[in-house]
Amino acid sequence: MNELRLGAVETRFAELIWAHEPLSSGELVKLCQEELQWKKSTTYTILRRLCQRGLFENRDGTVRSLVSKND
Repeated sequence: MNELRLGAVETRFAELIWAHEPLSSGELVKLCQEELQWKKSTTYTILRRLCQRGLFENRDGTVRSLVSKND
């Protein structure tokens, strides 16, 4: 259960995904540029980290949550 704790930055990122899912990874990059002022590489780094932790998946360029916001 400890793995599901998110830091402030990860929480803001996760909120974007939950609010717009399913979305393409390209759309996610644009959202993060607009909302968080992130570069593409930062978006993919955080996405990869949260996918490895089992919160999200990026399959065939589509990002979806594996854990709901309420969980």
